[in-house]
Amino acid sequence: MAGGKGTRLWPLSRATAAKQFLALTGEETLFQSTLARVADKTVYEAPLVVTNEDFRFLVAEQARARDIALSGIVLEPVARNTAPALAAAARIVADRFGEDTMLFVLPSDHAITMDDNYQAATSAALRAAAKGELVTFGITPLEPATGYGYIELGGQLENGAYAVGRFVEKPNAETAQALIDTGNYYWNSGMFLFSAAAIIAELELYSPDVVTAVDRAVAEATLDADFIRLDRDAFAQAPSISIDYGVMEKTANAAVVPSAIQWSDLGSWDAVWKIGEVDGDGNVVHGNVTVRDTTNSLVISRNAHMAVQGMDGVAVIASEDAVLIGRLDNAQDVGNLVKLLAADRKTASLTETHPTSLRPWGGYTSILNGDRFQVKRLFVHPAKKLSLQKHHHRAEHWICVKGTAEVTIGDQVTILHENQSVYIPQGAVHRLGNPGKILLEMIEIQTGSYLGEDDIVRLVDEFGRT
Repeated sequence: MAGGKGTRLWPLSRATAAKQFLALTGEETLFQSTLARVADKTVYEAPLVVTNEDFRFLVAEQARARDIALSGIVLEPVARNTAPALAAAARIVADRFGEDTMLFVLPSDHAITMDDNYQAATSAALRAAAKGELVTFGITPLEPATGYGYIELGGQLENGAYAVGRFVEKPNAETAQALIDTGNYYWNSGMFLFSAAAIIAELELYSPDVVTAVDRAVAEATLDADFIRLDRDAFAQAPSISIDYGVMEKTANAAVVPSAIQWSDLGSWDAVWKIGEVDGDGNVVHGNVTVRDTTNSLVISRNAHMAVQGMDGVAVIASEDAVLIGRLDNAQDVGNLVKLLAADRKTASLTETHPTSLRPWGGYTSILNGDRFQVKRLFVHPAKKLSLQKHHHRAEHWICVKGTAEVTIGDQVTILHENQSVYIPQGAVHRLGNPGKILLEMIEIQTGSYLGEDDIVRLVDEFGRT
């Protein structure tokens, strides 16, 4: 599951660049780490990813970058929570692989360590699921966290699983501590394991409106390259409910496997700090950072050099175009700050669009915006081409800084090497491609009366975007 919107890890996460696509704990993004956990072909089929339209190229590119083949990328046309998403996945899996196929449902924005505890929990869950149970994973609580839901253990079943006593929504600190003190409550991980037949049957029983809408959305889905586009009108008719509310809180077949898995949903900057590699002063730092007389802090910079002095317990997070400074112990409240920014038209774009945008051919990073001009860094993967296109309101200058560029302007095709440039007049039909074997990097300078991304008329496009 790779949908959702990015708010809680702002400014690195945005509406069009959620946290699962960020490298927060190492070289791999959370999404790539999730794919790696199911990469054993002796156990797993190729993953099926459920995401939204905005993330489709991020999903495809990050899987490609790690050479991980996917069974497909399912695009939700509108957000409808986890019950419709899982209903669609279950129906597609049942159609492709058979109703007895097991679904291991994984949120792609969690940090998890694959150790003996993880392997034991998944094995226990598989045994329970094979008996028709709908299995979720309970994480041994390490603190009275208020950002997680909790699961109460019921009676013990076979093979290390328990019946679910009840689900508890995110509690306040006092209630969370009381739950932990009983020794019978675990964090709700949001991971599940069940057969396609079992989850479809329970959805039909407890959430029939979801099944009716989703079955039609799947039946009327269209294929677009690697993407499975669910029918918009049908999917929009599905109630927007979670799988917990739609099924797990009602079914008699809910089971939970308690485990001491090293797990975090990384829902706030303090959670990122807790799993990070701390220095002798308790600091976690990434990127261009210098700290002095600073303790127990998280400092991340994606671009500019960030120097922090004389601070304790703070988060200093710098993206290419915004900086967040706040207390780590107040990190859960970042969502409210994002709402404030989103409500102001002068800052709304900072919550929506990331400076770097991925496309099926590569992507671009916005470097500088001014009155009637902007500068971008384009990067194009080997053997990829942008669409043959034209612009009504802008001209462009392209400078090759790395690799080899094939530039088409009208009927003329030119090869550019490093340090060479070309001018594309306003209205000219043009195209950029990378005929080489290394990444192509270009600096693009746009000038004109309107520089929006919607001023593109695509004439020919290998990705079906004309």
